[in-house]
Amino acid sequence: MGAGLADYHVEAEIESQPSCWREAAVRLGDVRGALPRDGERVAVFGCGTSLYMARAYAGLRESKGLGITDAFAASEFPFGRDYDRYVAISRSGTTTEVLQAIERLPEVTAITALPDASFAGGTHAIVLEFADEQSVVQTRFATTALALLRASLGEAVPAGDAERALAEPLAPEWVTAEQITFLGRGWTNGLADEAALKAREAAQLWTESYPAMEYRHGPISIAQPGRLTWMFGTAPDGLAGDVAAAGAAYTASDLDPMAHLVVAQRLAVAHARAKGMDPDRPRSLTRSVVLP
Repeated sequence: MGAGLADYHVEAEIESQPSCWREAAVRLGDVRGALPRDGERVAVFGCGTSLYMARAYAGLRESKGLGITDAFAASEFPFGRDYDRYVAISRSGTTTEVLQAIERLPEVTAITALPDASFAGGTHAIVLEFADEQSVVQTRFATTALALLRASLGEAVPAGDAERALAEPLAPEWVTAEQITFLGRGWTNGLADEAALKAREAAQLWTESYPAMEYRHGPISIAQPGRLTWMFGTAPDGLAGDVAAAGAAYTASDLDPMAHLVVAQRLAVAHARAKGMDPDRPRSLTRSVVLP
C-alpha cells in the first residue's frame, strides 16, 4: 500500500523551498566573505545533486563575466590546477569523495546542512541547517545552496516564482509519460541534469538530459507519443515544432528556471506515487555515500 498524502518528507521539503530561498538571501550578509569575489578564478565541486548545483552556479557566474568558474565531480577534481577560491557543496558533510578532495586543497568554503560536519582544517563551513532534509532525495537543500550562490552574484531570489511553481498543475501527459528528456542552455544545463536525476531517483523513470542545441543531434530520435521533452529556460528556435513533429509532448515555462525545477521535483514525486513507490527512500541509495 502506498503512503498517505502527508507521509512523504520530500513533499513537505519541496513545499518549503520559497521560505528556504528567502532565508538564504538573509544569511548572505553573514557569509559573503567566504564566497567568491568578482574576478576570482573559482572551482566548485560536489557529488550527484550537489555537482549539478555546482554546474548551474559555474555557468551563471561565467555568463555574468565575474570570472572563470569550473565545476567538477569531487572524484574527478583536477588537483594540478590553481584557483583563487574552492567551493564544496555537500548536504551531509560526510560524502567520501568530497572530504577527500577537501583534504588535498589549501582552503575550501563548504556549503552544508549540518553544523557538526567534520571538514578538514582550513575549511570555512556555511551551514544552511534550515534547509536540511529527512528524505534521501535532495530538493530544498540543493536549491537553497544555489539560491545563496545566486544571491552572491547579485541576483534576486525567485521565491515568488517558486510559490507559483508549487501551485502549477501537473499536466496528465507529464504524469503518464514513459520517458522524459530534460534540456537546458548555459547555466540551466545543470538544472536539466538535476531534474533528470530526481525522476530517476524518486521513480526509477527513464530520463535523459542534454544541452538544448545538442538535442537534435541524435537524442530527438527517441521522441514519440507518450514521451515528454522539458525545456529549462529559453528554447532554441524551432525546438518545440521539432518535438511536436516527432509526436512527443513538450513543455517550457516563463518561471525562473530554478523555480521550474520545483515543478520537475513535484513531477518526480507524482511518478513515484503513480507507481506505488516511496520517493523518500529510493532503491539502492542512502542519504550520503560514505565509502569504506
